[in-house]
Amino acid sequence: MLSIREIKERTEAFFKEKGVPNPKLDTDILIAHSLGLKRLDLYLDLDRPLTEAQLTELRPLVKRRANREPLQYIVGTVEFCGLTLKVDRRGLIPRHETEELFELVCERVGESPKTILDLGTGSGALALALAVKFPDAEITAVDLSTDALALAKENAEHLGLTERVNFLEGSWFAPLQAEDRFDLIVSNPPYLTEAEMTTAEPEVVAHEPTNALVSGADGLDDLRMIFEEAPKHLSANGLLALETGIAQHAELEKLVEAMGWKGESQDDLSDRPRFYFCRSGTSA
Repeated sequence: MLSIREIKERTEAFFKEKGVPNPKLDTDILIAHSLGLKRLDLYLDLDRPLTEAQLTELRPLVKRRANREPLQYIVGTVEFCGLTLKVDRRGLIPRHETEELFELVCERVGESPKTILDLGTGSGALALALAVKFPDAEITAVDLSTDALALAKENAEHLGLTERVNFLEGSWFAPLQAEDRFDLIVSNPPYLTEAEMTTAEPEVVAHEPTNALVSGADGLDDLRMIFEEAPKHLSANGLLALETGIAQHAELEKLVEAMGWKGESQDDLSDRPRFYFCRSGTSA
């Protein structure tokens, strides 16, 4: 019988051979997940032998990761702003940058917003985190994908937030009523260029939904649509907060100036211009 230590060593070597990023971390997470343990618990019992039944459960997980399926899809969950969210191929995996967007929004909104709109909600990550942060706000979450909305609703139910978020199916602002206004509009829209998608990691290209990632030749198709419609639905002095591509802010400045607004670019923790903010009729 092989011990946890021996399985760890063999799996790490296999992942390295297959080009899997972070082979040690991924190995630990998959073994712990298959055994129903916390990762650190593995190191308290490295010489424990694994039964054939335990190895039988682990092997297909290792094979999936070696085929570059995202670790989050294999494990089935991801942590986002203190929430445990279900994730699968129906929706984009929430990234650390989107957690940064959430934190920056919370710093900028001042008084608690009464109405919040999350465009392109995907797994529901931003909408649900904002629902927890601002318990008195009315939250609306929109997505074009029926599958993504089903995933978001499952997350809302798991977190006990079903009554807090109104989920609407459609393209960006299309499902809204003409009179709908929001104090805060947030979005992590598709912003990769078609060229960027061809060089993305296999986890992204082969497994995550392309329509949640790519937005035309220059990556700006969806952002243009958001800027075109946002003035109709943003309250006076309301905040529009976006996650964007790192080479797009010069073009976004032009769009904002054409609206008579002023915007502000902000770097992410890697010092890349990732976020863009503006308020209706004023600076961010």
